[in-house]
Amino acid sequence: MNKVIDFLMVLLGVLVIVTVGASIEYYRRLREAQKEYEKAKNAVEDIVLSFNRELKREADKLELVAYKIEGSNAKADASVKRADAIEKKFAPLENQLGAVVENNAAVGSQVAEAEKKIQTLESVQDALKTKVSGLEEQMQKFTALPEMSVEPVMPIKRDKAMAALTDTEVAVLEMLSAEGAKTAPEIKERVQLSREHTARLMKKLYEKGYLERETGKIPFRYSVKKEMEKFLKKPESPQT
Repeated sequence: MNKVIDFLMVLLGVLVIVTVGASIEYYRRLREAQKEYEKAKNAVEDIVLSFNRELKREADKLELVAYKIEGSNAKADASVKRADAIEKKFAPLENQLGAVVENNAAVGSQVAEAEKKIQTLESVQDALKTKVSGLEEQMQKFTALPEMSVEPVMPIKRDKAMAALTDTEVAVLEMLSAEGAKTAPEIKERVQLSREHTARLMKKLYEKGYLERETGKIPFRYSVKKEMEKFLKKPESPQT
């Protein structure tokens, strides 16, 4: 009987020891699980906090976008109102513009007729210029004296050398002799003639042998021949 009791006591002690060990292990694992729970809880809280922050940022962005959209809508409404007001203002202007276009069409036809008349006048003017040029050449031929043949020993008089020239031609020769070579545009400004008249005058003096011409570049430069300079610079006094 005592052995049974001892065995029971031993068994009870073993059970108590096993129970205490199991309790300790269970408590230890419970603490570890609690720690893991705390970690998981903290992680979930961090995730939730981050998610809430991100949601707040997105909400702020959406609110800003909504504010901008409202501002854009307000501006669009104002622009529509301005466009309507401008359209109302331009409506009478369109009617006036239509009237102006019609008037311009009538004026255009009148301008076309005027251009035709101007072209006719220009052709008549060109014909008159041609006739005037021919008359000027004929007048110069009529006023020119025939060349006189003289012996080489007889001195040439200034009056004889200049007899076939007009006053304008003599003035041009004297200017070139005194100031040196010049172009036709430079001479035109001095003698107050038209460009065409000056060109014809210089060509005539060159072809008659009074001038020399530099043809290296355009416009040509004209200068008096050396044999003419003595008549231009030192005119002879009339003999008694």
